[in-house]
Amino acid sequence: MKKLSFLNRYLTVWIFAAIFLGLGLGVMVPDLSNFLNSLSIGTTSIPIAIGLILMMYPPLAKVKYEELSGITRQPDAKKMFGTSLALNYIVGPMLMFALAWIFLPDQPLYRIGLILTGIARCIAMVLVWNQLAGGDGEYCAMLVALNSVFQVLMYSLYAYFLVYFLSDIISPGSGQAVEISIISVAVSVATYLGIPFLAGIVTRYALVRKKGAEWYDRKFAPRIGKVSLLALLFTIVVMFSLRAEDVLALPWDVVRIAVPLLAYFLIMFTLSFCLSIKLGFDYPRAVAQTFTAASNNFELTIAVAIGVFGIGSGVAFAAVVGPLVEVPVLIALVNLAFWFRRRYYDGYGKVKGNVRNRPALPAQK
Repeated sequence: MKKLSFLNRYLTVWIFAAIFLGLGLGVMVPDLSNFLNSLSIGTTSIPIAIGLILMMYPPLAKVKYEELSGITRQPDAKKMFGTSLALNYIVGPMLMFALAWIFLPDQPLYRIGLILTGIARCIAMVLVWNQLAGGDGEYCAMLVALNSVFQVLMYSLYAYFLVYFLSDIISPGSGQAVEISIISVAVSVATYLGIPFLAGIVTRYALVRKKGAEWYDRKFAPRIGKVSLLALLFTIVVMFSLRAEDVLALPWDVVRIAVPLLAYFLIMFTLSFCLSIKLGFDYPRAVAQTFTAASNNFELTIAVAIGVFGIGSGVAFAAVVGPLVEVPVLIALVNLAFWFRRRYYDGYGKVKGNVRNRPALPAQK
């Protein structure tokens, strides 16, 4: 078995160290948050954007783009993509909507922030969670691309339907119109996904042509993986230092927002993984399916919340709490995914008892 690197072996420790470092810097260096906020273009934080792009580049550079077409031709391709669409655009948004109303019936702005988070399907950090849990990189890349297209087309409509129409049915007068342009969503998707996607494609095709696929997959790809994890830690430090004062000033509000978010991540993760097992998806694709369904596009949510409601609004505050909860929870769920693998999958990554497409055992010497 391949031995984990020092960085990977203690990644959970580094994650929590980065969280506490960010909080500490935000408190001990009062002007730090103002400085970081000044490094923004519109609602886009340049430090966070750089961290996210560097974080997403290595997983996308590892994708074997020449093999993507083969995924769509597999016998269960329609079932896999259909399941992903159902989880991401029916189950996920409606679950977050329900949890927001259950836990925050008296906090309309926080509730709206959670609802906007629920309809923003993940296109960024899922690539890292998938990589850490041993998921299928090619399948995850296709799901991310699918989510990107649907988000551009559907986000504005979903926001109107859930925040205004359906909320008003549940409690007359509580609905609030949210004007979000397709262009603003497209810009967010292009920034956080388009740049690393393009860089990953160019890197793979250029270096494979020059050095060969074996050198690329065995030498280059493992080395750049460290960049992803270091960028993740950098992004966490920046996020927590930016919001340290808010988190410490309103701890009870953070807890109230965090509880439905925690419930959402756990329910979506468990539901998706169990469904993947039931449908016979192998472990790598079950991981990609599950983490895509269980995580959210907080970059888009924060941009929308600030752009529509203002940086000091309760909606923006709830949107910011999202990634602060998601990061430590999802790293814990990476470890839970390994438990699922030990409990429900065999040595080939197939669901135990499901012998379809299982390779033959090697001949005994």
